[in-house]
Amino acid sequence: MSGPDAAELVGSVFQGRKRGRWQPRTQHLGSIVDVSGETIDEVLLTWFPAPASFTGEEIVEIACHGGVVVTKRLLDRLLEVGAEPAEPGEFSRRAFENGRIDLTQAEAIMDLISAQTELAARAANEQLAGRLGKALEAIRQDLIGLTAHLEAYIDFPEEDIDPDSSEVLENRGKAILQAIEKLLETADQGRILREGLRTVIAGAPNAGKSSLLNLLLGFDRAIVNEQAGTTRDTIEEVINLEGIPIRLIDTAGIRDSSEAIERQGIERSREQISRAELILQVIDGSAPASEADAVEISEGSRVLRILNKSDLSLHPDWKGIEAISLSCHSENAAEEIRRHLHDFLTKKGAVSSASLTAINARHQHCLSRAKKNAERALENLAAGESPEFIALDLRAALDAVGDVIGKTDVEEILEEIFSTFCIGK
Repeated sequence: MSGPDAAELVGSVFQGRKRGRWQPRTQHLGSIVDVSGETIDEVLLTWFPAPASFTGEEIVEIACHGGVVVTKRLLDRLLEVGAEPAEPGEFSRRAFENGRIDLTQAEAIMDLISAQTELAARAANEQLAGRLGKALEAIRQDLIGLTAHLEAYIDFPEEDIDPDSSEVLENRGKAILQAIEKLLETADQGRILREGLRTVIAGAPNAGKSSLLNLLLGFDRAIVNEQAGTTRDTIEEVINLEGIPIRLIDTAGIRDSSEAIERQGIERSREQISRAELILQVIDGSAPASEADAVEISEGSRVLRILNKSDLSLHPDWKGIEAISLSCHSENAAEEIRRHLHDFLTKKGAVSSASLTAINARHQHCLSRAKKNAERALENLAAGESPEFIALDLRAALDAVGDVIGKTDVEEILEEIFSTFCIGK
């Protein structure tokens, strides 16, 4: 329970050490009693006086026995004496509003709860520790310094304030722009850690796509059959690849088909391929090349080709092709494909464990605005525009960076962020 009356309300239903004798951050054994004095549960109570608590307010924690009935009775009793249920994210929102955390740290709490892999959890913990917030605050302070100096020169000409040379202003502006761009480069990594790398398994019918999916998952998720066209719809599952969440999508084999349902599945396959962040192109290495093997892949896509059925003789059509040779039925196939996949993603820079600082979509939107305004300020400076125009662009960039950490008027942003939280987090 958090709020100025937390200790008083809990003290009115707690039988044990009297409230005036509670020691901060020390557990006290006692009982929560109902209106008749009957014990609801024996509990451990811990008191955190303001401002030395998560929310910055007075907090009382009650550790009770588990179970639905006991917990409900205890909560009902607290509501009877004047407590109110917490809204989604309310504790984190109060911590933000009381200056205990910034917005990036508040978002990191939800990222930590939602983390699907250890690497994602580590990234959330780094953000919760304030690493991203400190980087953004440094950019913000540089913008404040540059903007304040320029505006002082404009507003108080009688004070003989040195406006700095264009070269000095340009160098300071470029340093700020580079810092913004460096954070923007982490957007892809952030999306992958939070949502998983969108990985589509594509290829011709009977190439072994579903076998590869089952191999990576470690259990039979998709039906495998010698009959072509077994997979009619997409199948999605998430795996943990040494900390990297991979969102695997098995698709229908691409070929010319007269069957309406299969054609619809093939269209969905093409749609998934166009949206993929990584394509695992599965090829039957024992069969001759066909039109179905030529999966339509957009330029610049990450593609890892897999020559499946290596236990059979390799067809001459595939000699010299850059691909992984694999048999989904071999004893070490799962370990082998995971190793190749991890090495491929590491070399392609999909995720770097060296630095896990990674922005989310909201941060990316704000920082893109900041970058645009910082670039415009530098362009106006190079063109010899009036300092007033440059100052306006810098102010807009400052507001955009402030939106990320919550240093501007962000009521709508708060509602959007905290509405995604679990109750009471």
